[in-house]
Amino acid sequence: MVQAPMLSSPLKQTSEIDWVEPLKTYIRHNYGDDPEKYSEECNTLNRLRQDMRGAGADSASGRDLLYRYYGQLELLDLRFPVDENHIKISFTWFDAFTHKPTSQYSLAYEKASVIFNISAVLSCNAAAQNRAEDQGLKTAYHSFQASAGMFTYINENFLHAPSIDLNRDTVKTMISITLAQAQEIFLERQTRDGKKPGLLAKLASQAHFLYSQAKEGLESESLKGVFDSSWIKHVQVKSYYISSLAEYNQALADDEGGEHGIAIARLQLADKAAKAAYNSARSFPAKPSPSSNLGSDTASSLQATTKRQMEIVEHKLTTMTKDNDLIYHHTVPAEASVQPVPKLPAAKAIPVSELYQNQDIQRIIGPDIFQKIVPMSVTESASMYDEEKAKLVRSEAEKVEQANGEMAASLDYLKLPQSLNVLKGGVDNEMSSDSEFEQWCAELTNHEPFNRAFELLQKDKAAVLESLSKSTKQLDMEESVCEKMRSKYGGEWTQQPSSRLTSTLRTDIKSYRDTVDQASNSDAQLMSTARQYEADFDEMRRAGERDEADVLYQQNLIKLGGNAPHRGSQANLLDEDYEEGGPSVAEQIARVEELLRKLSLVKRERGQVLKDLKEKVHNDDISNVLILNKKQIANQENQLFQAELEKFRSHQNRLISTVHKQSSLLKELTRTFGDLLQDKRVRSDQQRYESIQKSRGAVKSKYKKIYTAHEDMIQGLMRAQSFYAEMKDSVDSLEKNVDAFVNNRRSEGAQLLQQIEQNKSSAATGQAAAEQERLQKLMERMSMEPQKSPTSPSQHRPQPLAAQFNYDSTTHAPLRSPSHPSANADPRFTIPPRESPAPVVPNGYQSHPAQSHTPQPPAVSPTSPQQQQYPPFSQGAAAPIGQGYNPMAYPERQQSLQPQSQQYPPYGQQPPQQPPQHQYQQQPPQPSQQRPGQGQSNYYQQSHSPLPPQSVQSPTPLNFTSPSQQYPSYGFPPIQSPQNQNPPYHQQQQPPQSQHQQPFSQQHNQQQWPGYGIPQNYVPPPPPPGPPGGGSTTQYPPNTGPWANGPGGYANYQQQRPPNQQPQGQGQSTGGVNGQGQGDPWAGLSQWK
Repeated sequence: MVQAPMLSSPLKQTSEIDWVEPLKTYIRHNYGDDPEKYSEECNTLNRLRQDMRGAGADSASGRDLLYRYYGQLELLDLRFPVDENHIKISFTWFDAFTHKPTSQYSLAYEKASVIFNISAVLSCNAAAQNRAEDQGLKTAYHSFQASAGMFTYINENFLHAPSIDLNRDTVKTMISITLAQAQEIFLERQTRDGKKPGLLAKLASQAHFLYSQAKEGLESESLKGVFDSSWIKHVQVKSYYISSLAEYNQALADDEGGEHGIAIARLQLADKAAKAAYNSARSFPAKPSPSSNLGSDTASSLQATTKRQMEIVEHKLTTMTKDNDLIYHHTVPAEASVQPVPKLPAAKAIPVSELYQNQDIQRIIGPDIFQKIVPMSVTESASMYDEEKAKLVRSEAEKVEQANGEMAASLDYLKLPQSLNVLKGGVDNEMSSDSEFEQWCAELTNHEPFNRAFELLQKDKAAVLESLSKSTKQLDMEESVCEKMRSKYGGEWTQQPSSRLTSTLRTDIKSYRDTVDQASNSDAQLMSTARQYEADFDEMRRAGERDEADVLYQQNLIKLGGNAPHRGSQANLLDEDYEEGGPSVAEQIARVEELLRKLSLVKRERGQVLKDLKEKVHNDDISNVLILNKKQIANQENQLFQAELEKFRSHQNRLISTVHKQSSLLKELTRTFGDLLQDKRVRSDQQRYESIQKSRGAVKSKYKKIYTAHEDMIQGLMRAQSFYAEMKDSVDSLEKNVDAFVNNRRSEGAQLLQQIEQNKSSAATGQAAAEQERLQKLMERMSMEPQKSPTSPSQHRPQPLAAQFNYDSTTHAPLRSPSHPSANADPRFTIPPRESPAPVVPNGYQSHPAQSHTPQPPAVSPTSPQQQQYPPFSQGAAAPIGQGYNPMAYPERQQSLQPQSQQYPPYGQQPPQQPPQHQYQQQPPQPSQQRPGQGQSNYYQQSHSPLPPQSVQSPTPLNFTSPSQQYPSYGFPPIQSPQNQNPPYHQQQQPPQSQHQQPFSQQHNQQQWPGYGIPQNYVPPPPPPGPPGGGSTTQYPPNTGPWANGPGGYANYQQQRPPNQQPQGQGQSTGGVNGQGQGDPWAGLSQWK
């Protein structure tokens, strides 16, 4: 039997392009990665296109090469936008029918052309099959359908075709041709299998319909001149031929149905179609053009096929007409009245996704070439999916945690499995020592008794008090000597009274002493606590040293009655199996243990399932899925996510089952254990167990209190030792300040004493010179010799002595500090100086009358250029020694009646806008030789020798400060009543200063005048670790227990001052509770907790 020829589509041809450089450029600019890392991938894609160009037209390998390249193009399109604006590559393809080139920058054009070639290869492969064999017939049938499917994909997805072969009319015509040929192949198979004529007629009718559509497409005006003329002739022949087959087979079916007249009419139609087919086949060109893809035997094959069909129809028509005329005599209807043969489609276009039926499409396409490059949009979608996975894991983890918590709470309520030890005879184990108690005893072993520590504290405190007493004695001695010298020299002794200068030092000494007194109270409370627990400490220490902590623990249990055997209790409950009926105690306990074991297994399984779920979630990556479905899931990510999360459903169900299983086991355990506890053999031992537990709790509570007291004692003693060490440093610094103050006062007194002696000597010398001059003048008048020349007598007159201040004069004040108040003047009521200060006398006393005859020295002009100008005196600023000792070198904490605006500038600054004439300027007196034996002057000569004239050196200024706030407390908590405390001395709210006062913080920060009073590099002592006394008293709350106020009672005490008590000699509170300020910052430092 001759095989009917089939049409196949020609392939499109393309020119060569380069993928490498455009892709590398895009990777560099848009992905920010090194393009050289993807050189192999780019070259691979380039090779795939080269292989695609040489793919065989009628082989399966050629189809695979084309499909592999197309698959990689689809993956490439998900990462790289290949178009005119991004990756610009010109794709040039030649039309399959007209051979005209078409170029575009669109990747869609490249994919459509590749798909067209896949369809063409499939049709060529189908047409080349030997349909006489079953495998060849099946391959041809499938390939024609697949080719129709590829053409359908082009028709649906590429609407604006740039070339004729991709035009929709062309593609539709190719779909009709391929489907018609597939239907014809199926008809051939059914005919070979001997199917009934009715079925064959329907199959042939469908094939005729498809060929008719193809014939209309080929002959359409839009496709005129596109297809080869042989294609049109071939489709025409097939259309007539298949129509003849349809009518012939239907005639056979009608004849079998007894419709002999209609059968004859159909045979007449079949005969006409067969003759038309044969005539068209005879006109078919013997040698078709190469572009038609038809073989040279196509014409002969068509003629043979159509001729045979024509002969069969003619023979059958003759036979059936003869039978009808002789036998049936049925009327033959007109051909136009014959009904068309029904159609039965047997071929359909196979979608692209079903092209490779049972084959591994991933194997054919290969791995994604650029799988290492993930687009940003896919990364964002993957992050959203990761969050969904995290929500799922958190939800399941919470369920697991909740189930475990319910199990733990239930077992804790039932006191399982601890209670089983008692029920199985483990009561005696409860009498064993507690591990924490043994640890306490071991720790006390490493500590010695506290007696030595308290001795050291007393020694340190005695040293502090001794130093304070020494400083007080020094200040008292200096004040006594100063006043004795004042009583001896009267107004000539212009040294400032010591009581005004030592107020700060004495205040700090008292503050330190009060702080030590407060610390003594705390020491006493520590000692009281040590005595209270001394026996307990020794007991635990001995137990730890001898490794007998368990013995001590047992002894205390026995004292509390916890070890007394309970009446009626048995040695072992497991032996009491005498209950008639029901399970024994041992059996019930075994049942409880079995349920506990099952619960443990359920918990372990739940944990393992959760672990597996977390691992599976962690390894789940749907980036490839997102890339492959990038276009399909736009704005529908949640649906994809839910579908992907279903893969974890099995783990979720397993976790739910463990929760249900646990719930049933807990119910059974509660019931079984309750029955066990209701057994009379078990109840008889419960009271003993409860008594033991109560005794253990009491013993442990007792020794925990003792151990806590021991630890608090250690901490309290450490803080006390630190306190006294820091107090010793503070007192030593204060003692150095006192020594410096006393030495400076002695130096000043020595200078003053030397000036007094010089003044007296100068006065006597001046009187002798005057008397000598008077006698010389008398002798000249008495001389009888004539005058030799009119030379002025002044030329022969001896040089008069330099003008000296007369400290005995009643009109001129002796050398002293300007505006010096009286010795006993209260600084709070000091009258500020006037614009023109009036002359004053030393210490407010009048000169002695006997000294009024001393001649006065020449007056010194306030503006004399020879005299050094000094700033007006201000309290707290040391004046130069040449001007005189400044008695107000130390800040005096008093309230002045003068407004703040009239104060003098800080120490070391010039007065603002002060006229020069208002300043006192005096010539420093010329010192003379000290005459020994001047009474109390020996006090000053013991440590200082007289200074040479005109070279009096100024003692180093003494910058003395009161204790500051920031005394290191090493963790000492503040007192409980901060509202009654005073701020540190440098932070107190000071009242307005007098004209001779400035705040000490300003004095300390300004450049000081070189004068007496403060030594260089003086470091003020640190503040005491307690409040400045200031007359304050410390009241501790009563002790209501061994630790009412912490270890040693070092916490929560209040400072109170009697209502009428004031600081000594001060117009302002310096440390009392009721002083100005927000609170006493030092009070908290005496709390050692």
